[in-house]
Amino acid sequence: MSQPNLTPVRVILASQSPRRRELLAQIGITHEVRPADIDETVWPGEAPVPHSERLARDKAHTLALLHPEAVVIGSDTIVVIDGAILGKPASRDDAIAMLERLSGREHTVYTSVAVAHEGRTLSGVEAVQVQFRTLTRAQIAAYVDTGEPMDKAGAYGIQGYGATLVERISGDYFAVMGLPLGRLVGLIRELGYVYEFGPVRAN
Repeated sequence: MSQPNLTPVRVILASQSPRRRELLAQIGITHEVRPADIDETVWPGEAPVPHSERLARDKAHTLALLHPEAVVIGSDTIVVIDGAILGKPASRDDAIAMLERLSGREHTVYTSVAVAHEGRTLSGVEAVQVQFRTLTRAQIAAYVDTGEPMDKAGAYGIQGYGATLVERISGDYFAVMGLPLGRLVGLIRELGYVYEFGPVRAN
């Protein structure tokens, strides 16, 4: 039985992350990239999970106000250990310090995703446990010198050289990459749109 000919919907990704672009392309969602310019400062007393979800929602909402006809996707990823948020490293020394803290230990990656359209914003958070191998200072320095850690939360990327730092994960691998695809598709459907292994379409 043939699928109904539904109209494709304009989708905007409110992020400049190449990993998120690749993941959307991987599941066939045609999209435009328009990074959202928001303040990502942690509010006083704000816990890690609410912080991440707020940023994802703010990114999606900000672009949805400018492009009300589009379905806008916002996402935010943080690395948390000992209750502290590890953001993107500010320097080589900062990256080394983060990786030394993660070495041989388990931490949590929280990735929030939000979908906004016509005044509605739906969101959710994926939590993934990541266990690091025990690393020597020389290994950490060599990894940092690849340049890969400098634009990534927690100073590592699981989809690149950083894959060799990880002993195991428990949870959604794609959330660690930066976009929980299963949760995203669920939010798109909850918003009233159709995703059937291709572009997002109007119902």
